Amino acid sequence: MIKKEVAVLVQNDVLSEFLQNFFKNIKIYNPRYYKSAQSFIRCITRKRPLAVIVEEPLLAVVSDKITRFPSIAIVTGDIKKGVENAVVHHVSRYIYKPYLERDLEYKLESIILGKDLIEKMKNEMQELEVITCVTQLISDSLDPKEILFKIVEQIAKIMHVTRCSIVRVDWIHKNAFVVATFEDPNLTGIRLNLKKYPEITEALISKKPVIVDDITTDPIMRKVRDILMQLGIRSILVIPIIFREKVIGTLLLRTSRKGQTFTGNEIKLLNAIANASANALYNAFLFEQAEDEKTRLEKLAITDYLTGIYNIRYFYHRIIEEFSRCQRYSQSIGCLMVDIDHFKKINDAYGHKTGDRVLKEFAQLLKKHSRKSDVLARYGGEEFIFLLPQTPLKGVLQEAERIRKSVKDHKFKSMKYKRGLTVSIGISVYPHKKITTHDDLITYADDALFTAKESGRDRVVVYSK
Repeated sequence: MIKKEVAVLVQNDVLSEFLQNFFKNIKIYNPRYYKSAQSFIRCITRKRPLAVIVEEPLLAVVSDKITRFPSIAIVTGDIKKGVENAVVHHVSRYIYKPYLERDLEYKLESIILGKDLIEKMKNEMQELEVITCVTQLISDSLDPKEILFKIVEQIAKIMHVTRCSIVRVDWIHKNAFVVATFEDPNLTGIRLNLKKYPEITEALISKKPVIVDDITTDPIMRKVRDILMQLGIRSILVIPIIFREKVIGTLLLRTSRKGQTFTGNEIKLLNAIANASANALYNAFLFEQAEDEKTRLEKLAITDYLTGIYNIRYFYHRIIEEFSRCQRYSQSIGCLMVDIDHFKKINDAYGHKTGDRVLKEFAQLLKKHSRKSDVLARYGGEEFIFLLPQTPLKGVLQEAERIRKSVKDHKFKSMKYKRGLTVSIGISVYPHKKITTHDDLITYADDALFTAKESGRDRVVVYSK
């Protein structure tokens, strides 16, 4: 049994003898005796006893230091003056002559019990505040990710933990992701390898809280024990978050406190929080799915279905924007129209499926050899179009020749014998006296492409009329 620490400051020999006899008979206390106020103050500051007993005349020296401890004053002289002195120094319990062990025992028990009740009430009020706060957050916020972060933030405020996270489980793909951690509100989406988290796996399977008091002795943690010890982790608590009878995530707490287990009240509180956060976690999952779907649809709306590069719809959006900017700031802008030579022969010789594979490979080759600032799109069939913002004629020509040579040197995997291809390229560049709109830029690049094909193919032609 762990004995309760009591610090005693007495200088009177009669009192000292009385107290020694008292504590000899009452085995649940561990008294520490001091005759010097200085050593007494050092002790209670460093070791924080459960209660203190002070000889009443010495209260004036130590009263400001003992206010946060349950205290008993022992009156040695005039009873009335002694009691008044104790009250003045905010000590509500006192004994006076004749000193009775039963009286001291009762008062010592009552102040310790009172302290325990106050601590319990404080904890319960704090827990109630957290649950109220979590409920309020769920009611006030429309952002599930914000709610989940606020939940772990509140838990971290009342519990001394090293890490506190909410983990979402994706049963379809057998993955787990950190969706909130109190260390950083932006730290989300981290994928967890569940093989390295046996405590989470156990909670998912059992649908019950998993408590690891000490990782050095718990068999569940055997395979990851060395890693966690290096991180300073000693105790772990995992609370499953259940929505419609299915575990959709866990509340994961890791702490460095060894030998200090998670209490029943803490587990009860965390269970309540986990239940309150189930809807928010499920909504976060739905929100994430919706965002992913939105991103996918946005990408589909601007992407050519076959080649994976931009479609002509997106290209028109960009050319209007970029051409307008170049007009405003008197900058150059170029346009390349690229066409695969004799592409019909590929379809006739190898079939349309092979032709599609060639187009995909060709598009990725163009993308590889384009600059970050360029806009590449499929114009239609085997024709592709480049937009080169802030690029004068010399730069556009160099880019076109580099593309033409890269295609000619490339051996296409989709074709037998890895036969090479050639391309014809038409160029138009603004500023030009005949180019006044973005449509002109495209039209004259197309005219130049026609000239390149008519004059023998495998060449670059600049519109110059």
